[in-house]
Amino acid sequence: MTEDAVISPGPARPSPVRVPPAAAPAAPGAGTLLRLLRDGRPRTRSELAGVTGLARSTVTQRVDALLAAGLIGPAGEAASTGGRPPTTFAFVPSARVVLAADLGATKARVALTDMAGQVLAESRADLDVARGPEPVLDWLVARGDDLLDRAGRRRADVLGVGIGLPGPVEHSTGRAVNPPIMPGWDGFDVPGYVGERFAGPVLVDNDVNIMALGEHFACWAEASHLMFVKVATGIGCGIISDGGVYRGAKGAAGDMGHIQVPHGAGHPCRCGNTGCLEAVASGAAIAAELTGQGVEARTALDVVDLARSGSVAALQSLRQAGRDIGEVLAASVNMLNPSIIVIGGSLALAGDHLLAGVREVIYQRSLPLATEDLRIVSSRMGERAGVIGAAVMVLDYGLSPERVDVLVSG
Repeated sequence: MTEDAVISPGPARPSPVRVPPAAAPAAPGAGTLLRLLRDGRPRTRSELAGVTGLARSTVTQRVDALLAAGLIGPAGEAASTGGRPPTTFAFVPSARVVLAADLGATKARVALTDMAGQVLAESRADLDVARGPEPVLDWLVARGDDLLDRAGRRRADVLGVGIGLPGPVEHSTGRAVNPPIMPGWDGFDVPGYVGERFAGPVLVDNDVNIMALGEHFACWAEASHLMFVKVATGIGCGIISDGGVYRGAKGAAGDMGHIQVPHGAGHPCRCGNTGCLEAVASGAAIAAELTGQGVEARTALDVVDLARSGSVAALQSLRQAGRDIGEVLAASVNMLNPSIIVIGGSLALAGDHLLAGVREVIYQRSLPLATEDLRIVSSRMGERAGVIGAAVMVLDYGLSPERVDVLVSG
């Protein structure tokens, strides 16, 4: 049998790959038009066509779809340039509502907002998150229905539900992951449980992330880089980078409460380590320290009351807590270079001593370039920051161009 000679071709060369021509970008849909109109300025069809580059007939179709969904409405007539004045159209924030919840360790707040983030109704209660997911979420659903009734709205009007939890949350799944103060919540399907009651998407995040969103949306929208530090029973940080929440690979970014501090040795932390910032500078830690000095305090709010009444021990402890927090934040300022640091949470209600300690160390320890235009301020939103942020989280998702296109096509 004759064999054909085999000639070694040498090192293999990649065969040329035929790359298909890139698909033309999809024409802007109705969601893109709504994003333009969400700034509150009425526009005519011609103006929308000029901004988007769409044909007038296409704009008319998109506008008609948004009108049918109730997301926009006529807003009067523009000045005529000859002939009949053209109609302008504007965003209608009242077309849908958002149910937003900020669930803390021992307190909860639920609010109903419109699509501009304005609170229509809200409810607060003492609620221990350690009761478990079903009782707490059942309470949330019941309060949500009550708020809808008070506002004259129905479940069908709900664009979505936003929830903040006081522990680590994997944002992509909405599940808490090994939360130290939330027995029974680990891996619980919060979006699935609440989503059985409400048709819209259910989004869940760490409570400090939603507070950062709320503070940024309501007070510092012009700042692209912001850090929100919550100092209460625990300590956490929400990071706004390039205008959006920075969550990291799994949603654990900003957990500064469990960074070790220089003089924290010997202080056990609920996470299982020792020397964590939370173990020496949180409301619970300060209360325990004061109690050890013979000054009765059980909670962060007790510390606030003592400071407001002029307790020297409480004021000194708050100042030192601010320095400890500043030690950790100084490194963060060098790493992230925010333009604003907002200090919130219950301990921030005690006055300027905590804030003064934070400022003292950051301006001393951080690089001059990083602190040149840095502002370190107290929260302006206070206890409402969380529910506003939870609503904004839903609005950013539910009113994204892609979601609106699906909404109006249905």
